[in-house]
Amino acid sequence: MDRLLRPFGLPGHAFVPLLSSHACALPGIMATRAIPDPKERLATILVAPFMTCSARLPVYILLTTLLFKDQPMMAALAFVGCYGLGIAAGVFSALIARRTILRGRSRAMVMELPSYKWPSIRTAVLGTVDRGWVFLKNAGTVILMICIVLWWLGAYPQVQPPTEATTLREQAEVLREPYKQTSAPQELVTKAEELEAQAERIEARHAAEHSFLGRTGRAVQPLFQPLGFDWQLTIGVMASFAAREVFVSTMNVIIAGQEEAAEGEEEGLMEQIQQARRSDGVTPVFTPAVSWALLVFFVLAMQCLPTLAVTAREAGGAKWALLQLAWMSGLAYIAALIVYQVLK
Repeated sequence: MDRLLRPFGLPGHAFVPLLSSHACALPGIMATRAIPDPKERLATILVAPFMTCSARLPVYILLTTLLFKDQPMMAALAFVGCYGLGIAAGVFSALIARRTILRGRSRAMVMELPSYKWPSIRTAVLGTVDRGWVFLKNAGTVILMICIVLWWLGAYPQVQPPTEATTLREQAEVLREPYKQTSAPQELVTKAEELEAQAERIEARHAAEHSFLGRTGRAVQPLFQPLGFDWQLTIGVMASFAAREVFVSTMNVIIAGQEEAAEGEEEGLMEQIQQARRSDGVTPVFTPAVSWALLVFFVLAMQCLPTLAVTAREAGGAKWALLQLAWMSGLAYIAALIVYQVLK
């Protein structure tokens, strides 16, 4: 791997951090401590989030399914292509960094291997506990704080339920009223439960739209207009800064009024998302051009505040985290803009 990575300014030591970043960029960035050269280590930290982490997978599944419904082979190719695009963006970004802000002569790769011995369970357990505690202390506290703040932005302020939801609940109560002292027929019970479930979905959509996060999404929507994103997609993009997979549950809430589908209802929920309309009631939210642009955006964008916090800690300052955010977000925006403008 040293021979493959060296032309891009990265050492063979960077392979394991980049590989582990496909699970999560946080331990991948912390694993760069094994890279001896400071500039090579910093370059690896900056590009590690380009690797497709597991948090992106729900978004990939949603968008490739929308793009290639009943075409599993094409969906699979697009899915694998997302991995390839992320890797390509990472190594070429490293090349640019090593030719500009991190210019310097690369060290020859030397790796000292310990003598082979029988593994010690005690050493393994102690090492696991020690490294786990370091991760929880350095990254876990930041992640918890960010999650609390973003949860608060998505849950407040509390708003009154819309008239439509109140009317549905009243209709359900009217159906139950004659049977308070006796057992109601099963069909009436089912009908009342359906009305209440519909009311809950309407209330969830209303609350998400009028939360601080929803209002922020509406305010910044003009910035994403050139990418084809309406206010609903913009709210999803804003919410996914907590974690990329939040985009899917946010779309479920805004469009269908529920965070996830009940067992056996997955196809119905996907159908609702596919048929979702913009505020004009005519234009689909997920057109092919928008879906492709959104997919490219999520492959390249820095949609993970915890990763930025760990970058600041490991790289030695917030300036590197801000550079990482600006480069990845700018690259994602430009690439998504090109894709949308070409395909629309």
